[in-house]
Parts: sequence; structure tokens; C-alpha cells
Amino acid sequence: MSNGQSTTRDERFAHGLEVLRKVDGEAGQRVVDSLADISPELGHQVVAWAFGEIYDRPGLAPRDRQLVTLGMLTALGGCEAQLDVHVNAALNVGLTPEEITEALLHSAVYCGMPKALNATFAAKKVFAERGLLPVGQQPAPSATSA
Repeated sequence: MSNGQSTTRDERFAHGLEVLRKVDGEAGQRVVDSLADISPELGHQVVAWAFGEIYDRPGLAPRDRQLVTLGMLTALGGCEAQLDVHVNAALNVGLTPEEITEALLHSAVYCGMPKALNATFAAKKVFAERGLLPVGQQPAPSATSA
């Protein structure tokens, strides 16, 4: 543990859950819950190791960790469900939609246009859900909503 306090499996999980909730809110818990019936150990490792041990290290600020995560998920491709969670997390730790969009644009140079496009569309979905698209970018009202 980066704080040197938690040493048991249960303590590492509890600490990781605290970090996960600060970063991902309910979205992270939904991911862990969705693993309960198929791979509870994977859920435990996501919480205890990924968030309790790695994410909570002092070397990078949470916003920087999310920028790295967004870049990696974009580079991997096919990670739109995880991008959804981590775009939300990036917003939760203080990144703006403009910073996220810029990071995804930057990724096009290194990852290619298709992956950058997919990641940007995933971000656009999250921004719309959170009411964060610029006024000119809001989805058009449907014909039945007038």
C-alpha cells in the first residue's frame, strides 16, 4: 500500500474501494458488481490492486493518471465501455471536456484516426449524459419532443 497502513486482503480491498469511489463514483462499483457472478476475484483485484495499490501511488495526480488511462484505452481500441467509465472518472478528478477532447485528438497521431474517433465518440456520449456538450453541440431534439 502506498500509505503503508493496510496489509490484509480485506484492508487492501477496503482502501481500494475508497479510492475507487472517489475517482469513479458509482460507475466503478457497477463494474465490480457486474463481476460478482462470473469472476469475483477479478473484481477484488481491480479494487485492491489497481485502485488501492497502483492508482493511489503518490507519483502522479489523479487527473494525470486519467489522461494516461484515456490514452492507453484509446491505443488499445475496442475499449469503449472502459472509456465510458474513465471519461467519467476524468471529469470527476477535474479534467474538463476540452482537455479530454484535446487528449483524444492528440492520440490520433500515435494511435490512428479510427481509434481516436471511437474514443472521441465515447467521450461525446459521456459529455451528453452529463449535460457538458457545448450549446451548439447538444443533440437535436427529436420530432416528437416539440
